[in-house]
Amino acid sequence: MNSLSSPRSNPTRYFYSLAALLLLVLTIIGFRHFYFGGGAYPGRPLTPPIRTLLIAHGAAMTAWILLSVVQPFLIASRNRKAHMMLGRIGALLALAMFFLGWKTGVAAISVMPPEMRIFGLAPKEFLTVPLSSIVAFLIFVIIGVWQRKRPEIHRPMMLVATLAVCSASMGRIELLNSWYAGTSLEVWFSAFLSTILVGIVLLVIKSALSKTLDRWLAIAVGMLALFSVASALLAKTAAWDQFATFLLR
Repeated sequence: MNSLSSPRSNPTRYFYSLAALLLLVLTIIGFRHFYFGGGAYPGRPLTPPIRTLLIAHGAAMTAWILLSVVQPFLIASRNRKAHMMLGRIGALLALAMFFLGWKTGVAAISVMPPEMRIFGLAPKEFLTVPLSSIVAFLIFVIIGVWQRKRPEIHRPMMLVATLAVCSASMGRIELLNSWYAGTSLEVWFSAFLSTILVGIVLLVIKSALSKTLDRWLAIAVGMLALFSVASALLAKTAAWDQFATFLLR
């Protein structure tokens, strides 16, 4: 946000809160079976051996997205003290999310039938999806925390960190994914295409509101897109097969 602009007249004042609110809505839609029925996608019960882990991961992710809605709102309302206090809590929550996300990703694949295919990927290949999204999340959070005194970098990095972990929920919304199933786009982006498209839409909206390209948001979305393509291509390699076998032992 331009420090010379009045926060009341700045059209981007609540952009980051509203963007995070959109991600919260998509998360609720994608995980509606979990939130409203205590089950897993597409309506089956939570797998008993990892049920507690799934609930802990879901609770941590929900808390993070709610925090992502509140934090920019506090800045827009000039409540920096509360923002900084919650930021410390958010840093700890991010670490918890990383470890829970990694452990949940591996555990979920370990109980998946070997013949199952998700976005055209076998279970060990699909392991790249949850692990790469949680690694991307941590990288963006680290950059965001490191650059916390530069809001033009801090805000887009934290938003795209949230976007990265929302790939799990968006991957469960058939309307967002069924149109490219079985195409070359699925080969290049696997479960991440809808996530990247949402990022591009947010970039367009932010740039339209500010009447200039948000360079750092564009860089963050571009980084996530490159990370997603690299993940999809890595999934088919022998090196990943060996690494996934090691993780699943």
